[in-house]
Amino acid sequence: MNRNIERRVRRAKKTRMKLRTLNMPRLSVHISLQHIYAQVLTPDGSKVLAVASTLDKEIKTLLEKTGVNLKTAAVIGEHIAKRAITAGIKKIGFDRSGFKYHGRVKALADAARENGLDF
Repeated sequence: MNRNIERRVRRAKKTRMKLRTLNMPRLSVHISLQHIYAQVLTPDGSKVLAVASTLDKEIKTLLEKTGVNLKTAAVIGEHIAKRAITAGIKKIGFDRSGFKYHGRVKALADAARENGLDF
């Protein structure tokens, strides 16, 4: 495995162990070169409660171009917040999956906070 991927996986494990002790739903984020995925999981991680990604037809129509940028991340953050609130979840833990908290990850988190999620 690539050294950078190993570091990201190690950071992800530490974050997930901390969130497990908090016993609250978590917002998990994954960013690839072309897409952003966000999902809200139960505290034990066994069930997905809400999902938003750039592959959703509803979200694809809102985006101007393909690819991942700050605007795309903000749209995903807004949609995941709305879907989590409709599922009855307001307070969550943020699982950034080992990605550093800047750029697209930060834009997604800020948009989710602005739309009603508390973490």
